[in-house]
Amino acid sequence: MKSLIAYYSRRGENLVNGSVQRLTVGNTELIAAVLQKFTDADCFLIEPCEAYPEDYYQCIDQARQDLQRNVRPKLKKYPESISPYDVIYLGYPNYWGTMPMAVFSFLERFDFTGKTVKPFCTHDGGGMGHSERDLKCVCPTAHIAPGLSIHGAEFKYELSSIEDWVRETESTPLKKQTTGGNNL
Repeated sequence: MKSLIAYYSRRGENLVNGSVQRLTVGNTELIAAVLQKFTDADCFLIEPCEAYPEDYYQCIDQARQDLQRNVRPKLKKYPESISPYDVIYLGYPNYWGTMPMAVFSFLERFDFTGKTVKPFCTHDGGGMGHSERDLKCVCPTAHIAPGLSIHGAEFKYELSSIEDWVRETESTPLKKQTTGGNNL
């Protein structure tokens, strides 16, 4: 079984435990890297051609406007195909209770018939929001596995939860890990 990890992640200013902090690597990207080590899946970063503003508050305002207008931003690139993949791990931060609009652009590009989509979401208190329901609407012919919600600032303490989630939703054995403690 071949897997793809497709994810959207935000670097720069983010909300971390209620305060704005600058991140050199976004939380969703960190989790995608952990998943890649557990699964040996291919990775694809979902990137809009026009990035959201660097300022956190301008970013969330723009994300809200995009959601209200149902915008589908153009992406910098797409995978040639998702045909070789049986499983797509789909990662994103919670933007206004759902996925960022760039993730919708990615999803609407492909036919997910017969694919298993395993969503994982980072957040600062909003959990998965209604993103799983939205995912089922966008990909009605896919099997949507139960999602994994990770509080972004706490992800390093959730490595066993991530591994358990992969194990519960994966029919193939996990790649053997040789790291000690919570190292990535």
